[in-house]
Amino acid sequence: MAQPGVATPFAETLGLLGARLKPFTPGTDIGLAIGVIVLLSVLVLPLPTLVLDIGLALSVTSAVLVLMVAVFLLRPLDFTSFPTLLLLTTLLRLSLNVATTRLILSNGQEGPLAAGHVVAAFGGFLMGGDIVIGLILFAILLVVNFMVITKGSGRIAEVAARFSLDAMPGKQMAIDSDLSAGLIDEKTARKRRSELEEESGFYGAMDGAAKFVRGDAIAGLIITVINIAGGLTIGLLRHGMGFADAATSYTTLTIGDGLVSQIPALLVSVAAGIVVTKGSTEGSADAALMRQLGGSPKPLGMAAAAAGALAVMPGLPALPFLMLAGLAGAGAWMRHKNPPRMQGEVPEAVAAVAAEAPITEALRIDMVRVELGYGLLVLAGGEAPRLTEQIKGLRRAIAAEMGFVLPPVRIQDNMAMAPDAYSVRIKEIVAGQGVVRPTMVLAMDPAGGMPDFPGEPTNEPTFGLPAMWIDASLRDEANFRGCTVVDPPSVLTTHLTELVKQNMAELLSFAETQKLLDELPRDQQKLVGELIPAQIAVGGVQRVLQGLLAERVSIRDLPTILEGIQEACAGQARAIPAIVAHVRSRLARQLSDAHLGAAGYLPLITLSAQWEEAFHESLVGNGEERQLAMAPTKLAEFMQRLRSEFDTAAGAGEAPVLLTSAALRSHVRAIVERIRPETPVMAQTEIHPRVRIRTIGSI
Repeated sequence: MAQPGVATPFAETLGLLGARLKPFTPGTDIGLAIGVIVLLSVLVLPLPTLVLDIGLALSVTSAVLVLMVAVFLLRPLDFTSFPTLLLLTTLLRLSLNVATTRLILSNGQEGPLAAGHVVAAFGGFLMGGDIVIGLILFAILLVVNFMVITKGSGRIAEVAARFSLDAMPGKQMAIDSDLSAGLIDEKTARKRRSELEEESGFYGAMDGAAKFVRGDAIAGLIITVINIAGGLTIGLLRHGMGFADAATSYTTLTIGDGLVSQIPALLVSVAAGIVVTKGSTEGSADAALMRQLGGSPKPLGMAAAAAGALAVMPGLPALPFLMLAGLAGAGAWMRHKNPPRMQGEVPEAVAAVAAEAPITEALRIDMVRVELGYGLLVLAGGEAPRLTEQIKGLRRAIAAEMGFVLPPVRIQDNMAMAPDAYSVRIKEIVAGQGVVRPTMVLAMDPAGGMPDFPGEPTNEPTFGLPAMWIDASLRDEANFRGCTVVDPPSVLTTHLTELVKQNMAELLSFAETQKLLDELPRDQQKLVGELIPAQIAVGGVQRVLQGLLAERVSIRDLPTILEGIQEACAGQARAIPAIVAHVRSRLARQLSDAHLGAAGYLPLITLSAQWEEAFHESLVGNGEERQLAMAPTKLAEFMQRLRSEFDTAAGAGEAPVLLTSAALRSHVRAIVERIRPETPVMAQTEIHPRVRIRTIGSI
């Protein structure tokens, strides 16, 4: 006796056999391929009656299964394999029809069991032993299937496919608009796009698959005619049977074969009709019918009154109509006493709690919001919503350039604004605003003058450059004259980009910082674990990253930044400005490369020794509490010289960096950002040793 828990050789053999046969079982790709090959083989290979009975039983059972799945289906997209299944079941019935025809014509003279017991049962029981009744029944089933169900479901599938394809661009734009407005996230947008593709593909496939059922009905009629004619010919000429005997034998078998194929075909056609007529109705068919037919007491009451009136009419049986009147009346009374809750309606207790929801919603703020006048709504919708597409591109560009994922940008209409006006709000505060003409284009002269075109003079909203709104038909001429021509969505997006970069530090929240840390590669998580919270909290890391973003320093190289924070904390530097300064020195290669000129060198404007000394003498306080307290006249003189040097450099086509000592960099930057916020200020320790430098001026 085998011990418990010890596999016997027989069990091991079965397990090995099962493992080897697993790829050939139903539900696998090889199993499906073998099944299709077997179906095609039936078309040319003769079948014994036992195998034929099994195939016919499988046809009927699978048709019932498909019908039940369609009845209890919650939504059509839950049965996306139905078109393929429709093809396979049609192929199964046609293969069995061919096999049955072969047996009928070969062995029809042997009696009712010549084509198996299933055909004999359908031919004897359903026909009632009368050939005429069988023919009429077969003809009725064929007409019902071919002329009513198949034709109707095919037309519905055709219309559904057409409307689904026509509505697809609008639905895609709605998804993109919701994503840009922040109503959904990227994962939800991908899911909705996938469902949209599945829907269009499903209805397109159903449009074609409906032709399979229609062709199956035609093939069934032709096969029946061939069987009867061929059977009579073979019985009379080959086997010497009398006309009555040949007609009885071959016609009975043929009608039995037709019924055993048409009944499953009818079930599958009904399933196809249920699937395509379900449309967008949620829930199973039984629940939808009960909800919609019995959802109101008035229709039930009218139906009860009509049945009651028919019950008292002379000549009509009173009992059936009275029973139906009683059932409909009882249903109407129950529905009147217990009205159904409408979709979206909530109980009173829940409604009382939900009444407070608007107050909570009022506390939420949009990180970035673009408000449009009603004349600019065409930029965010319509047939070509360029604005939403460009905002999506903006988010990707900022993520790639700065290592920071911009929060979703919400686009909202504002009827209180001028029709062509817009405003950009950062945390509900207006950060910038402007006016664009949606039907025109903006032309700008690179030399800085006003373009010589008929139009509306204006200033470009991002940098305040002189520009001209011109008619779109003048675009090619403006390009030919060397002007820069920008369409309205690009004007707005450029302004939004600049405002976002100016306020990027405020947009980096605690949650976004935690998300950046969590999404670091696995091999960097050990560094995060050692750094946080032992040496610095997540909030401290957030402030360091905000300090870098405030000067438009990319935080994409987050591992290097964390290493710099760790080094600064290990050196007992706990103040955020000191940590930021050390991190900037670790990012010297990145900072130097970001400000290289077209000629491959780093242009510098240095701070003279006199001004270095003046700044040092103006510092008050001790240690990390030191602050700059320079006299106003001295400060005004410094600003004037700063403007002069940088304007001269700009006239020469240079975009220089202001170079100071490490101790003064943060204080000098605090002054520079008030008059020239785009001017980079770097310390000497932040210049990479291998970068080429060139001093083009000094203050």
